[in-house]
Amino acid sequence: MESCSVARIMSLGKLAIHRTYLCTLIFRTLPKMLGFTPSLLKRFCKAEHVELQLTKKTTLGTLPELPPDILMGIFATLEIPDLVRAGSVCSSWRSAYTSLRSLGQYKLQQTPCLLYTSKSTSESVACLYSLAEKRLYKLTLPEPPIRTRCLIGSSHGWLITADERSEMHLVNPVTGEQIALPSVITIEQVRPIFDEHGAVHKYELSWHTGMHDGYNLPSIFDLDNLRHELHYKAYVFSDASTESFIVVLIHNPMRQLSYARVGDDKWTWLPPHDVYDDCTYKNGLLYAVTSTGEIHTFDLSGPVASMKIIMGASENVSAGSAYIVQAPWGDLLLIWRIFGDYDLEPEPGASVFWQTGRINMYEVDMVASKLKEINSLRAHVLFLGHNQSLCLNAEEYPALKANHVYFTDDSFFWTTGLKNNHRDMGVLNLDDNSREEIISPHLCSNFPAPMWITADLRKMNLASVGVA
Repeated sequence: MESCSVARIMSLGKLAIHRTYLCTLIFRTLPKMLGFTPSLLKRFCKAEHVELQLTKKTTLGTLPELPPDILMGIFATLEIPDLVRAGSVCSSWRSAYTSLRSLGQYKLQQTPCLLYTSKSTSESVACLYSLAEKRLYKLTLPEPPIRTRCLIGSSHGWLITADERSEMHLVNPVTGEQIALPSVITIEQVRPIFDEHGAVHKYELSWHTGMHDGYNLPSIFDLDNLRHELHYKAYVFSDASTESFIVVLIHNPMRQLSYARVGDDKWTWLPPHDVYDDCTYKNGLLYAVTSTGEIHTFDLSGPVASMKIIMGASENVSAGSAYIVQAPWGDLLLIWRIFGDYDLEPEPGASVFWQTGRINMYEVDMVASKLKEINSLRAHVLFLGHNQSLCLNAEEYPALKANHVYFTDDSFFWTTGLKNNHRDMGVLNLDDNSREEIISPHLCSNFPAPMWITADLRKMNLASVGVA
């Protein structure tokens, strides 16, 4: 499986072209080794002539053999594409790469990438555009084909998908690991309908919520159509207190919350509130924001979840979406993404569209239950969409533009029959509200929706959550 992962991220036939580049890259990283102990630096100083040799196109066979611990220290500073390539150069580098991963010592924060599909590739291929390298990678994902799935979320390197039976999986596009989530029929509002042979062939969706019994009779959906009505957003959160992973789903009717720990056999409903737009997880609590700006916390640690309202409805509600984001300096941010232009009832022959026009930002004062408006991110950036919302320090990610918002389309309109329509994505400059494209929109399919993902090579420890 590991060798397949390497092949997925880069054609092995092209690897030789990059060997000298990789070696140069590795040894350019050595100044970062200054954090090592003097004894380690002393062990390396015999190889101080390496940079000069590489500039003279030294062949790989004449390179000095570095101690494994030094190689692992250098590899730990590489982004994942370079790390995977480095692990394929020779046996000693492969050994250092494998040890770095197996020991859990590779923890470098990655620059987010744009993941999308294209009709020009196989149905099983996902395209990964690296902002750090401005380069495209093609990854072959496990069955069922990625182009037949809905992409409903990404967190910590995992995609959350819904297949043609509306069943959900976690997929790590870099490692190829895939984990089935509890069946969709265990969601509170979903019931299976069986055929004469006892097989599920349709679903019944009830319209009741924690606030209402439902204004309409239940609706019947084919297996592949339920996902277009039911699923909105999903997240994977690591719960350090239990050493487990929690998957949170925002779903219809009325964008309610359900959750499951990886390894559970059913989804747990979190009534009574609804119209949720976004979630995050901090200090053992799930934070969720509604479309009216209310912020709720859920403590999921006990046998029964408890909920508190920490912020009432905002006076600044606008047409768009709300996000709740953890800032690097410790605060929570409430972000409003405002549609600047849209047409949901176009003239015959025209297309439905919506377009991000501006971003409103607030710091959340949870003690006073107040919002403080901020007009600039300064040295920071936002990533918004179906991904777990991110706020990153641009100084730590050189490829990113400070005071910009990188966004993909996550409008709830795509759950109302508009899945093949225009996708609103780009980069918004908060200084002047100008926007630019990430890639040409003609390169990617509208379905499944493109989204941000932060690559991660770590595997889930399923043994710790009771999965065989």
